[in-house]
Amino acid sequence: MNWSNYKILLVDDEKDILEFLSYNLRNEGFNILTASNGREAVRLAAETKPHLVLMDVMMPEMDGIAACEQIRSMKHMEETLVAFLTARGEDYSQIAGFEAGGDDYITKPIKPKVLISRVKALLKRRGVNIEGAYSGEVTKIVAGDLVIDKERYLVLKKGKEITLPRKEFELLSLLISKPEKVFTREEIFDRVWGENIVVGDRTIDVHIRKLREKLGDKYIHTVKGIGYKYLLS
Repeated sequence: MNWSNYKILLVDDEKDILEFLSYNLRNEGFNILTASNGREAVRLAAETKPHLVLMDVMMPEMDGIAACEQIRSMKHMEETLVAFLTARGEDYSQIAGFEAGGDDYITKPIKPKVLISRVKALLKRRGVNIEGAYSGEVTKIVAGDLVIDKERYLVLKKGKEITLPRKEFELLSLLISKPEKVFTREEIFDRVWGENIVVGDRTIDVHIRKLREKLGDKYIHTVKGIGYKYLLS
């Protein structure tokens, strides 16, 4: 695969970390852009539409969480991946990152080869191509009064459009793909986040809660001690 077709925006307020990450990712062929704070990251992301934004959480002027929220609010940025790279490993920080629309959470320090592997896995698993669009068959899934529109990356509830962050959309798409089937927590982690991605134990619960807030409580049923299923109503 020609990784030079992929743009990655690196964001960190520590110059030596930016240089270190840039060096290693450029050696793999990636096209690298850099920013030193969240505000600059939002501006560059809007101008260049990178395939992946990899940024720290704690930064001056605007932190990574706020920057992610702004990026996610831009219509033309819906297909851009956002991963947090930070030394903060607390659950609340991870939850905040995912609630803001983050796709992955990588704790540093991390070895260059491991980081490169995670970056490639993110891009491959999401099917991002060089135009920033998603590869694979474009389909619509109809289940009850919900319609999943994969082409426009949104949900229709009784004809009303509901735009979801990437992980919420993928989680709902998984559950709705087989109504009444119970998906275990392990299966959900593997299918939505990937078996090599380490996330907090509450990550699924947070995303389910956010989906229920937006769609209503009747669609997703908790099977205690096992997982979740989508109910046809």
